[in-house]
Amino acid sequence: MAAPPAIPRRGLFIGGGWREPTLGRRIPVINPATEDTIGDIPAATAEDVELAVAAARSAFLLDGGSRWARASGATRAKYLNAIATKIKEKISYLALLETVDSGKPKDEAVADMDDVAACFEFYAGLAEALDGKQHAPISLPMEEFKTYVLKEPIGVVGLITPWNYPLLMATWKVAPALAAGCTAVLKPSELASLTCLELGAICEEVGLPSGVLNIITGLGPDAGAPIASHPHVDKIAFTGSTATGKTIMTAAAQMVKPVSLELGGKSPLVIFDDVADIDKAVEWAMFGCFFNSGQVCSATSRLLLHEKIAERFLDRLVEWAKNIKISDPLEEGCRLGSVISKGQYEKIKKFISTARSEGATILHGGDRPKHLGKGFFIEPTIITDVSTSMQIWREEVFGPVICVKVFKTESEAVELANDTHYGLAGGVISDDLERCERIAKVIHSGIVWINCSQPTLVQAPWGGNKRSGFGRELGEW
Repeated sequence: MAAPPAIPRRGLFIGGGWREPTLGRRIPVINPATEDTIGDIPAATAEDVELAVAAARSAFLLDGGSRWARASGATRAKYLNAIATKIKEKISYLALLETVDSGKPKDEAVADMDDVAACFEFYAGLAEALDGKQHAPISLPMEEFKTYVLKEPIGVVGLITPWNYPLLMATWKVAPALAAGCTAVLKPSELASLTCLELGAICEEVGLPSGVLNIITGLGPDAGAPIASHPHVDKIAFTGSTATGKTIMTAAAQMVKPVSLELGGKSPLVIFDDVADIDKAVEWAMFGCFFNSGQVCSATSRLLLHEKIAERFLDRLVEWAKNIKISDPLEEGCRLGSVISKGQYEKIKKFISTARSEGATILHGGDRPKHLGKGFFIEPTIITDVSTSMQIWREEVFGPVICVKVFKTESEAVELANDTHYGLAGGVISDDLERCERIAKVIHSGIVWINCSQPTLVQAPWGGNKRSGFGRELGEW
């Protein structure tokens, strides 16, 4: 087992340096796998947000923007590539830090850090490519006029990010914002901020111009809300719950401020009876809902099985679930770590007990693993005999819980898949590729996977519709 890393005591990263929060308050950091306090982070308030926004605004406007906002894309790319290089150098350390902060298996955290570096490199490339797209002419029917397009950064952006992929979700917003020439104030979740603060240290190491990226930690009402409502923040990008997204959208609307929102999900995975390799389909169903302890906004947590294969599929699913290694996430071979906090643990347990009381069957799991007396661990849970009126079918659990319904026809499968207020993702598994294409076109979500679940590529757009939000991240979007 890897040794837990030393937790550095960081301040707020504002204007290229570190400072203690104005009121001097700090928030304890709890390792969710052990329930031990392992350090603390600053608890920022509106006063600190003012300082961060002022630093970002100053960096954006400095020398008419020539230092950053109107510098060449190639100039900004050098910094993004330098950040990526530092991430690669520190992958092991950052992964350990993220593991003890969030409870995810160490192997998953290492993969996340690889993705962080790749994301910075990708947007460095887009920053350089931006130079060639400037002053792009527009063809007009009148020779006496010439028109061209100049792509400009929007200004200071507020980036509010979740705890399930702490540094990666931050990077999805930070890297493109900086590539475009924006300056930013990042506010990660108070439940997992350690690696985001380390990003500040990396920016300091590579000499990122002062104020281009500022990092504020603290509670949502104290630190996140003032960013959303600040008159000198030009855009908000938020990933998190639908309820919080509504609050942010309301605050931003008062100033007609643009927002992009990536919110909750209750995504379907439809599996047809023509699947020859049942085990491969079971593996994707497991990965789609139990990866990262199910704490994934796009988790395919509604499993729709054709009646001809349902019994055999569920037998295999339970067999696989029994063999998942649940352990301290630093232990070699761990495949299911803890959930993020006691509050989340209790919430997930409540979902399971409510499903049982409403008449559903807990086919497997639903409890704390017997061999783990401490930590916020929940067995992978499979729930059957689910009706569409049940809470477990309609609401996002954000934990290792999958609910199952059986269908007879393709049209019934589509109706069940779309029976949700959410629309982030969905998936279909079938050996008939024409059917897959047909189903993918009629599932009402931003992302549809065919014969897989959850692959996310930095080159492709990411985002949802309905109550899963709007706007797109990744790729050129």
